[in-house]
Amino acid sequence: MENQNRNITINIRAHQAQRDLIDLAAEALGKNRSDFMLETACREAQAVLLDRRIFVLDDEKFQEFMAILDAPPSVNENLRQLLSETAPWD
Repeated sequence: MENQNRNITINIRAHQAQRDLIDLAAEALGKNRSDFMLETACREAQAVLLDRRIFVLDDEKFQEFMAILDAPPSVNENLRQLLSETAPWD
């Protein structure tokens, strides 16, 4: 997304203290206010969506989902090796 031209404007109102806090955090990361706010807002939006507990699927998508769950697991040699080793705390 970073390489695409931004063509949408988002306007928000804030208190002076909020803007100052955002500016300090952006500066600490070497970013400008817009980049900092967009990256932070998008990261939080992704977290909210990934934390959903209820998903609504149409019949076709539900059947695809169930087929994936019902399929046998693929062979994962690294996982097999990890699970066969004794844990360091044992």
